[in-house]
Amino acid sequence: MNMEYRQLGGSGLKVPALTLGTGTFGGGTAFFKAWGATNAEEATKLVDICLDAGLTMFDSADIYSNGLAEEVLGQAIKGRRDQVLISTKGTFRFGDGPNDVGSSRWHLTRGVEASLRRLGTDRIDLFQLHGFDALTPVEEVLAMLDDLVRAGKIRYIGCSNFSGWHLMKSLAVAQRYGWSRYVAHQVYYSLIGREYEWELMPLAVDQKVGAMVWSPLGWGRLTGRIRRGQASPPSDRLRETADAGPQVADEHLFNVVDALDELAGETGKTIPQIALNWLLQRPTVSSVIIGARNEEQLRQNLGAVGWNLAPEQIARLDKPSAVPLTYPYWHQKGFAERNPFPTV
Repeated sequence: MNMEYRQLGGSGLKVPALTLGTGTFGGGTAFFKAWGATNAEEATKLVDICLDAGLTMFDSADIYSNGLAEEVLGQAIKGRRDQVLISTKGTFRFGDGPNDVGSSRWHLTRGVEASLRRLGTDRIDLFQLHGFDALTPVEEVLAMLDDLVRAGKIRYIGCSNFSGWHLMKSLAVAQRYGWSRYVAHQVYYSLIGREYEWELMPLAVDQKVGAMVWSPLGWGRLTGRIRRGQASPPSDRLRETADAGPQVADEHLFNVVDALDELAGETGKTIPQIALNWLLQRPTVSSVIIGARNEEQLRQNLGAVGWNLAPEQIARLDKPSAVPLTYPYWHQKGFAERNPFPTV
């Protein structure tokens, strides 16, 4: 297969269309054990497969298994750091102290240093805020991130799970002071979760912010194992983690899976491959973060690249996956003559 490389937002960095997420590495807590518990030896094999396929980017976070995921990733890439791109995240609580949370200079400076140690590297290619900290001034956050970029500890910065005003305010402040700006936004986006298109995608088009898509299979609902009229498999991680993830009505899910199933029969591709390929053709998407408990899952997900759904097939997925827009988006859609949505 030929991996496609895309520009990361308005930056000069090229990233693979697929990124391997490391939420399954370590399994150090009950929550993450439900995702997977890949050890260093297994992770090394997954990295081998990824590099052979041209997938060179690996995404982690300090809170994944309380740092164990970063440690496992660091061991898996040992001796080949220059062949890979590493992205990781910070901001969420990591410790019991009053300052062990948020995007303050105190917390994130310590957090980046700790991530570097766990990853066994001297730089992070893309560092992202895991969430918005409304209690820390945006100026403090961006000045600190710019310091880390100038020090060479971070190459590029991004954010994750921001509202539109969070991101736009941050970009405006960065421009005002000439600081490093967010070039990536790690977002939830899937065929059963298209809210990203309403506000964040138009913003990303305008401001050249690349989407790094997390949970592209809708929190494990678009794997092909959940079908209309069938019980969920006993090993389904949704049983353990559904309440913590995006919610979706059963009938809406089944309508989307029915459409995916129909296209799978026509194309010879799997349901996950079609769901991933649909995302890869959406505006602003720089990379889609895939997960894998084992080599079989990884190889299947890698099969999402090297081909494209036809426009008519995309339309057949767009229709059942669409949901009624909330205000002000339904009103704005009526002014498409001067305010077009990126996906229309």
